[in-house]
Amino acid sequence: MHFLVLSHLRWNFVYQRPQHLLARCAKENRVWFWEEPEFRVGAHPRVDVRNLESNLTVIVPHLPSGLSEFESFALQRELIHHFVATNRVADPVLWYYTPMARNFTRELNSSAVVYDCMDELSAFRGAPPGLRAAEAELLSVADLVFTGGPSLYRSKRTRHPSVHCFPSSIDFQHFAQARTASQEPEDQASIPLPRLGYCGVIDERMDLELVAAIADGIPESQLVMIGPVVKISDADLPRRPNIHWLGGRKYDELPGYMSGWEVALLPFALNESTKFISPTKTPEYLAAGLRVVSTPITDVVRPYGEAELVSIASTHDEAVEAIRRHLTSRSQQAEQERLASVDAFLSRSSWQQTWEQMFALIEQALKKKESLEELSSGVGRKFAAGTIASAD
Repeated sequence: MHFLVLSHLRWNFVYQRPQHLLARCAKENRVWFWEEPEFRVGAHPRVDVRNLESNLTVIVPHLPSGLSEFESFALQRELIHHFVATNRVADPVLWYYTPMARNFTRELNSSAVVYDCMDELSAFRGAPPGLRAAEAELLSVADLVFTGGPSLYRSKRTRHPSVHCFPSSIDFQHFAQARTASQEPEDQASIPLPRLGYCGVIDERMDLELVAAIADGIPESQLVMIGPVVKISDADLPRRPNIHWLGGRKYDELPGYMSGWEVALLPFALNESTKFISPTKTPEYLAAGLRVVSTPITDVVRPYGEAELVSIASTHDEAVEAIRRHLTSRSQQAEQERLASVDAFLSRSSWQQTWEQMFALIEQALKKKESLEELSSGVGRKFAAGTIASAD
């Protein structure tokens, strides 16, 4: 089976939901991962093609800068139609992460249309004005809609007849390495203890005032902040002697960093851009054996806060208090009991299980469409035969 994936995220940006799912998809299917364009002055419209694995290919369109939105979509339409024809990508499953891709893919033939809604993109800073209309169109043609968490599910379930909730899963073995790692990355090893850590994209969703308040409220701690800075300026980042902005790191490196943290942070602001998020890093932190403090993000409060696996802090003072409480030493037995509860909870899901469930739904949708097509063609034949008979 061929999958043509339309993504607003780059494969080599941050390893998250699309990579986890599609790397597993590519083990038994052909995956073409089409990214948003890169714009350069005077660029000739073309695509760069990178074969990451035998069944996984990343395609990056290159377009000249200064185009109108209409011109950009028109060129992307030409590029993707030429690519599909040249590479014989016949009737793929069209898998959308960005509804805006409908503007240059609506004429493509497909066996099925899947919308994996991992974020409410219309609430993000810089969202294009046509995003809501594009999503409405996508929902009208999609065979299946997957959502990245319960909040998104509740938002989309009345807008499509087949919406399925698939919250952030976990590659448990990968992050559990943090529990037994014996060597830390060099740039962290020199940072004193105790360390509080965060990893992920650093953008308008982060409560930077909270980060500063934690650094000021627990001056003996060191905040290790890992991740690319996106859509905000470096000048917006709070600067303190005990805040260390290390930049982005590879997925394979993250357990090594987490092994040196005492507490992990989810310092998200409460605004429109975080209303529907379901942070992938929540189960990752827990798999790493870390105690976690989060602001009251709905999909963190339920289920992680309610299961007492994550401490929820509604104010800066509550966050400082919760972190101090976690920094207090506990008995070995209490820690073993905590980890046992974490492991039992995380055992209920994995990215592999999530992918298998998604793929089963896709197969069901394909069979349903085939049955309807056979029924329709059968009715057509009977109608034609009846017309001929009556004419005789």
